[in-house]
Amino acid sequence: MCHCDGRTSYLTDFSHRPCKAAWTSSQMTDLEPVSKFQQAAEPHSLLNVQEMQFWLDKAVAWGEADSPHTQKDTCLHLNRLGNFLQQLLIYINNMSSTAETMKKLPFLGQFLGRLCWNPCVTAGDTSRGLLLQCLLGLYSEHPRNPVERKANQWIRKVLCQLATDEDDAPAQALIRHMGVPAKEYHLKVLKKMVTRLQENIGQSSCSQSCIDQRCSRHSTLATSEVCVPLVTCPETSPLICALLQQPVTCVREALSEDFIDTLSSAHPSYGLSLEEQARISLWYHSLPSLEEAVLSLLESLTATWSSPLKLEQEVTKSLLPKACAQHCLMFLVANDIFRSILRQAEGNQSVRCVIQTFTRCFWRELALLQPRTSASLKAFFPQSPPGLLTHLLTMPSEMPQEAWKNHLKSLSSSLQRLTEEEERDGDGTSTRGHHTVFEAWFLLVQCAHWVQVAVQLLVTSGPEDCGPLLWLLTFYHHPTNRWHHRTLQLEQANEAWDHLRTIFSVLTDPLPVGRLQSLIGLLSARQMPSLASSLTLNLLIDFAVFSQIPLSNSTEILKKVVDQSGLFDEAACVLSSLQLRLNEGSCSSSDRVHLRIKELQKTLTHMQAQQTAHTIHNR
Repeated sequence: MCHCDGRTSYLTDFSHRPCKAAWTSSQMTDLEPVSKFQQAAEPHSLLNVQEMQFWLDKAVAWGEADSPHTQKDTCLHLNRLGNFLQQLLIYINNMSSTAETMKKLPFLGQFLGRLCWNPCVTAGDTSRGLLLQCLLGLYSEHPRNPVERKANQWIRKVLCQLATDEDDAPAQALIRHMGVPAKEYHLKVLKKMVTRLQENIGQSSCSQSCIDQRCSRHSTLATSEVCVPLVTCPETSPLICALLQQPVTCVREALSEDFIDTLSSAHPSYGLSLEEQARISLWYHSLPSLEEAVLSLLESLTATWSSPLKLEQEVTKSLLPKACAQHCLMFLVANDIFRSILRQAEGNQSVRCVIQTFTRCFWRELALLQPRTSASLKAFFPQSPPGLLTHLLTMPSEMPQEAWKNHLKSLSSSLQRLTEEEERDGDGTSTRGHHTVFEAWFLLVQCAHWVQVAVQLLVTSGPEDCGPLLWLLTFYHHPTNRWHHRTLQLEQANEAWDHLRTIFSVLTDPLPVGRLQSLIGLLSARQMPSLASSLTLNLLIDFAVFSQIPLSNSTEILKKVVDQSGLFDEAACVLSSLQLRLNEGSCSSSDRVHLRIKELQKTLTHMQAQQTAHTIHNR
């Protein structure tokens, strides 16, 4: 159950909880100033003074005894009590503040407190609901004096203790007499309390005129405040979800910061069950909670290797892409985290894969919202060079395949121009120039579908067309041009492409051994500067899939290169990523291509099994 801070405190004129030792029929000194109470209430004729006196006497009498006669008397008066509490609620809501209410009705707290600690009263839906509304009416969103601060503290504890099974001898005696287990009783009270508060939330819409005066209905802010001690109770999940998804139209419908902070801490710790939209709303209200969720996702997905399909499933399950599609600000926060991580680990392929998968899922969710979403694509990428947005945010499926090559040449030319400007402005040390180039590369990493298209086109391109495409791939793998080795890296990329083009043009045995060994050498190179093996591996996989030579030839080439380089897992991952992109329509495909992918996957799986068996045998 939930937790609260000890017993209800004895607050002056407000929170004194009745006990048998202090309240007897002959010792009612606390109720002697009833005439003062009557005088204070008379200017507001909404309340019948004599009836108020009657219910004060009843509340005291019911609290003095726990006999069957007392319980019977309580039950007989519940309907009439409900009518009076309705009048009292109207009276409370007509006051401008809790301090004014307590000045007019100084014993109101004791009266409500006695009723709240009477199980016979709180067991009824109507009387319990009206008591809750009276308490909420007395709750101050912004307490301005000690009376209102004490009232808030007391109300929180009342709600918490009503829902818990703390040891309270008189209450427990009544509960036992009613034949209901204590835990069951308190659970029912909590559930009814949650239902009542949840119903009231839907009625709490305020108009503009409510901002500077007391609302006629309780506010979302007040409800969230009093729910702070209860957020760890699983039974409050429906109420929490309703609060998080409540639209904000006035200051009284904002959520309490204490509520958001407590919920953000409790959600992962206690495993609270929240609906999808409620989780998204929590992230929207609490950016630290959003940041924690993004970092947790990154950490979990980069800690161990996962297949591209499994990666996509986990990212989608996290709800973060959906949240970012709904709220541009949340996407900017997530993107800042990705940007920061990538600056520190630009060569980390697993980080790139997570970012690319996240962005791909984000595009999908955003497409489901369009055209309802009001945010433009530029709003999601404010730091990206404007000239590149159109190039990279256009999907390959949105243009004819014949236009892909020219589109990529234009993209490559734009990126080359940016890198040249950076080097010219400060020989690669200009802060502004470096920032622009990094942002361009970051966007390219997110929109990696165009990188895949470039690799695919290189399979069928001639020497006259490969230059811009190879430059684009080299920039993708080596964006910062460290130690000014881009020229040498371009030479290595061109060498790898030339080897592959020659190898995959041979239709008969034997395969060119020299070319194969050179290619394997590029994949296994450890000296600096070396071409990233992932670039060469991507080229190898695409040649095996898209080349026109027989499948058996492609399979033999792939087996020899992968076996001698030892890149079994890496090759399988590249092949799975390609399959995923083809399935979603990012690249050109045919039945022949899908068949070749399946056969190559079988080959790699078999090779991995043989390698594992060999390793175990040699132990």
